[in-house]
Formats: sequence, structure tokens, C-alpha cells
Amino acid sequence: MRALRTRTRLDLSRRDLFRLTGVGIGALGVASLASCAGAGLGGAPLVWGNWTMTMDYDDESGAYPTLERFTEESGIAVDYFEDINDSATFYAKIREQLDEGQFPGYDLFNFADDFTARLIANEQVQEFDHSRIPNLSHMSELMAHPSYDPDRKFSIPWMGGMTGLCYNTELYPKGIRSVADLARPELRGKVGILTEMIDTIGLTLLDQGVDVSGDWGDAQFDAALDQVHERLTSGQYAQATGNQYTQDLQSGRIWAAMCWSGDIQVLNDEAGKELFAFVIPEPGGTKYVNAIQVPRGTDRMPDVEALIDFYYQPEIMARVVEYTASVPPVDGVREELARLGSRLAESPMLFPSEQDAKRIFDFRQLTSAETKRYVEAFVGVINA
Repeated sequence: MRALRTRTRLDLSRRDLFRLTGVGIGALGVASLASCAGAGLGGAPLVWGNWTMTMDYDDESGAYPTLERFTEESGIAVDYFEDINDSATFYAKIREQLDEGQFPGYDLFNFADDFTARLIANEQVQEFDHSRIPNLSHMSELMAHPSYDPDRKFSIPWMGGMTGLCYNTELYPKGIRSVADLARPELRGKVGILTEMIDTIGLTLLDQGVDVSGDWGDAQFDAALDQVHERLTSGQYAQATGNQYTQDLQSGRIWAAMCWSGDIQVLNDEAGKELFAFVIPEPGGTKYVNAIQVPRGTDRMPDVEALIDFYYQPEIMARVVEYTASVPPVDGVREELARLGSRLAESPMLFPSEQDAKRIFDFRQLTSAETKRYVEAFVGVINA
């Protein structure tokens, strides 16, 4: 939401920015975003569209410290926008430009796995030159070889985490352990689900006994979608949201939700106590990664590669993770966090135990036809 080194500064606290996700810069559209980008030290700034709470931020200075450091060391300015609330909405905003190979208003952006794969399949993004990013040698094996981009030629992982369940320990101390628990009568209208298809459907499939990383298809998807549809239309689920579910948790509008692990760590930090509990559902949760991609419409690939190389230093990525509480894509971050004295070095939400790791599944790679059908069907249900 706040841009680094722009002509227009937004004097909002980090808490304000968190609460205003999805109604700020992103709502203005690409033209407005491009018009507010100012000149940087190395020419026009890189324009980076990313998710909320995935970059270190200083409330007092109103800046992103590691981005400031990157600019000081490289001479490359960056206009950074927390402009992604959910992948489908963001993609719709820039799809026409992507289809035409035109500059979409961003030099780099971060999608969730399914849309990362979609852009690669549609040949809408450029290939990275790994020889210009030597610090990729630090990439975690956990994120190094996804089925949609096994050699990470077209996507570089930025942050990851687990999709599971959460609940307010004060408003609902009884707690939840499975998606089935979300159907309890006392939770009617107090449950949030996610607008990311692979997350909501993934958890629902697991709860219905489906191995999401294995052999399943239309019949299983339709059964999971039917359950989501029934619970939405009956009012059991309040609504599907992107990052706004965090606001609903904070306000008490919802008591339980499908959620992303890193957000819950941040919410508890903001609350100053363990107000929200994160749960890997009994049947299992899913793993997510958002990755950096560069659209065909920009000529700034060398600058983006320099940016990535900077952040793939374990000591730099540790500074980001210390704030975002997300699973890092870089080996050595846990050791750096310990050196910094951060309790996150021991957080099971960043570094799950071997036992918990066995209950975190990859959502299998969908075909292009499946992606189109499933996303359209899911969006139709949650927006009905």
C-alpha cells in the first residue's frame, strides 16, 4: 500500500495499512499506480506488486528497511505496493496487458502457486538468468522444484507457509481441529474461508479424505465445491475473503477461519499475546508459496535479478522473516534468526516439526483446462 521513494507518500501506520488491504492502491488500478511512481536513483523505480505483510516495515520511518538498504547498495529504487489481496482479482486487473505482452504496471509481482503456474503455461512471464543470481544457491529444497516450474526458470520463491485453520482462543476457547468442526451450530456466520481456490478447496478435499497431491479429478472437486457452496448459502460460512480475513479475526466478526500460518504469527505479535491459535487440521493442511515473476512487458529483468540476489542472502532474508513470520525460501535463515535472538527461530509455524511436516501436502499440479474450470467454478460460488 505504501510506495518506497514515490512522489506521493501515504501517512498511515502499519496497522492502518494492514486494515486497509484491498481498498487502497490496488483499488485505484494500474494507471493510477504507474502515475504515482517517482524517479529513482537508477532511473525509473522498479514497480513491485506483492501481498500484505510480506515485507519488513518500520512504522516510525514509514519505510521498508531492507528495500532502503537495497537501493542504497544498488542505486535501484523500488516502488513497493501491497497490492495483492487475492490472486484472481489481481490477475483480472492486469490480464489484458499480460495477454498482449504489454507492460502491466508492474515490473515484478508475486502470485500464489496456481496462478504462478498459469502465467508460465500462458507464456506471460520471462525466464530468469540464474547466472546473474548467484545467491540462488541458498534456495531451500522445500521450494526449489515445484511441478509447474521444476528448475525455477520462470518463478523465484519469495515466501511460503501452511494453509490451515485458526480460531480466537478467547471468543471460542473450545477450539477446532478439522474443517468438519467449522460446521458446528455455534459457529454459524462466524467462519471465514479464503478466496484462493487451492487453499479452500484443498482443505475441504483433505477433510473429505482426498489426497490432494495424488490422483483426483472433477468428481472430487465437485464434491468439495458443493460443500463450500452449501455452507456459504446456509450462512454457516460468513464469506470468502483474501487477506481481509485478518481484519475480521481482529474485530471479532469471525471466530474461526481457514488461514495462512504467517498471518496468525503476525496477528499474535500485534495482539501482544497468543490470541489466535493456528491448527494443522487432523486430515492435514496444504503448503503454499508465493513467487516472484517478471511479465513479458518490462525490460527490467537485470534489475529484478539484482533485487532477488540481494534478498537471497540469509542475513537479509532473516530481517524480512523476522517481520513477516513466513516460511523462508532461503536456507540459513533459521540460524540468522537465532543469532538475532528472535523467538521465530523456534516457531513451528515457520519450521514445523518432522511429524507436522508429514501432514502438510502439496496441491497437485492442475492442467490448464482444470485450472480454468476449477477457478471459474470456485469464483462463481464464492461471488454468488
